Amino acid sequence: MNKITLNQVRNMFLQHMREHPKYPHAVISSAALVPDNDPTTLFTGSGMQPMLPYLLGQKHPLGARITDSQKCFRSQDIEEVGDNRHTTFFEMLGNWSLGDFFKEEQIDIMWDFLINKLKLDPSRLYFSVYTGNEKLGIARDEVAIKAWQEKFESIGLDANLGLNSEEEGMKDGERIFAYGDKKNWWSRSGVPGDMPVGEPGGPDTEMFYDFDINNEKKTHAKSEWRDEVCHVNCDCGRFVEIGNNVFMQYKKTEDGVVELDQKNVDFGGGLERIAAALNNDSDVFNLDVFDNSKNILEKISGTKYVSDLSISFMHTTSSTFAYRVILDHLRAATFLIGDGVFPGNKDQQYFVRRLIRRAVRFARNVNIHDNFTKEVANTFIDYYKSEYINLEVDKENILKALDDEETKFRKTLESGIKEFEKIKDKFISENKNIISGVEAFNLLQSFGFPVELTSELAKESCLLIDMETFKTLKDKHAEESRTASAGKFKGGMGGDGEIETKYHTATHMLHEALRQVLGEHVYQKGSNITSERLRFDFSHDSKMTDEQKIKVEEIVNAQIKSNLKVIREEVSYEKAREMGAIGVFDNKYTDMVSVYHVGDFSLEFCGGPHVESTGNMGTFKILKEEAVSAGVRRIKAILE
Repeated sequence: MNKITLNQVRNMFLQHMREHPKYPHAVISSAALVPDNDPTTLFTGSGMQPMLPYLLGQKHPLGARITDSQKCFRSQDIEEVGDNRHTTFFEMLGNWSLGDFFKEEQIDIMWDFLINKLKLDPSRLYFSVYTGNEKLGIARDEVAIKAWQEKFESIGLDANLGLNSEEEGMKDGERIFAYGDKKNWWSRSGVPGDMPVGEPGGPDTEMFYDFDINNEKKTHAKSEWRDEVCHVNCDCGRFVEIGNNVFMQYKKTEDGVVELDQKNVDFGGGLERIAAALNNDSDVFNLDVFDNSKNILEKISGTKYVSDLSISFMHTTSSTFAYRVILDHLRAATFLIGDGVFPGNKDQQYFVRRLIRRAVRFARNVNIHDNFTKEVANTFIDYYKSEYINLEVDKENILKALDDEETKFRKTLESGIKEFEKIKDKFISENKNIISGVEAFNLLQSFGFPVELTSELAKESCLLIDMETFKTLKDKHAEESRTASAGKFKGGMGGDGEIETKYHTATHMLHEALRQVLGEHVYQKGSNITSERLRFDFSHDSKMTDEQKIKVEEIVNAQIKSNLKVIREEVSYEKAREMGAIGVFDNKYTDMVSVYHVGDFSLEFCGGPHVESTGNMGTFKILKEEAVSAGVRRIKAILE
């Protein structure tokens, strides 16, 4: 039987939502993996994230019913990859009702999609609901319970409610299970009792597919679960959550939790997991998206991928584990680089580097010792190019970034592993099970060997690392480096420092000028300043014309000539956003932030330094404008 493909499932879902006879949805494109103007997170980790302003009351330009397939990356799952169902990158199918239909209608839409559109076997489907919170006066979600029961009754299946499945296991006839705050309540801040005043939240109903309908223990991913009671949330591998319907129904007030005037629906369904259910194969790495990449790995390694469902985080030396890490990490790195995040040491860049390096490290476990990452990545670009055209457009940059990072790391990897083996043997011979922080730090300093890799290798030999000492040494080294740098550049604002300060202010003025000429979609994506020039990366999807570049120069130079005052103001982060301040919003911002006014021309988040007024900055001139990646352009400019 031919596999159901990811592309087929995605298209079926979007078509179902777009053409629904009662509740047609507007289809929107996926947002980038790096969220715009969201300081709370490095990556887009859920389908809900880009929609949050609209869930909180802002009107969506396309109406009250929206659907999409959102690219997602969860860095916290890097070390979870290796079993049959965890991936760091995935697509989240989503639909939203923004004050339009609510629970019964959403459950009707989902049932119709699962049973009539996808043709899933209803006897394999189970659902969880919110059991309520008596202390806060939130009732059990009887509406959702009744709606699911009626669906099952319509096809002649029992659907009793299970209340204690975690302790007692599942009973015959039970298909709907009630769970508490931690499993079936959604809000940004967690359980309802912890929500701050003004925070919205609500119950959810999750949808599960049974991969082991006769409970024959064939799909259990962890051996320790074989003798435990089984229920939909037990994490044994038998049941996999394929979707979650969130009903944003309540808001926290000074007087407690009250009903919202505008009630929203937020559905998120894992594209890969739904496809796995359609193929009745719980190993997501058997999906068609991985076929060509597995073929390449098998050819160059001389090994075969074995779909071992017993593999877990305890089996990191197995070839199956290695294949899964490589496949997941290189797919994720391909998409992240395609969205403008190149491997490096800071923020998002660090995780791209870590993904590539972990993939290369695990490739050794299947006898791959030469560069291979770009070959694997090319299969993903080819697979996704019709849906995510930026991957094909930026193919050359993506493959080069992967190959360069792999080449750089291979030198580190071989020498570092040899040194680690010496250290490991020494500690084992001394009957010690903890590798000293000094040794781990020396591996980092002398061999560029990441501590995460040292930790993983140690764990495979049943060893630990003294992380407290390691962190102390690393912090001390960082402080000494900062002190040395401060001494080297103690001239501060004199000489080159003064020139760089002018360039710093010029980036703010360039940012605003670009927004005036190109549009308000322009946001800073990065910058670099030296005493000789400024470099400014910004969101824009086409080459600037000569006329546009000239116009930007004219706007900046007019503001310089106006000798505008540059004023720093410290305000709360929320206040700064309300004022309309722009800039790179990330997690470096705390409750109080600095914003800089360049006259009435620009207002931007920044940590400084800046000139006091623009009159003596010189003449601004653009030297070059070029592409960095899909949707990101770069300007290099000088002050003469």
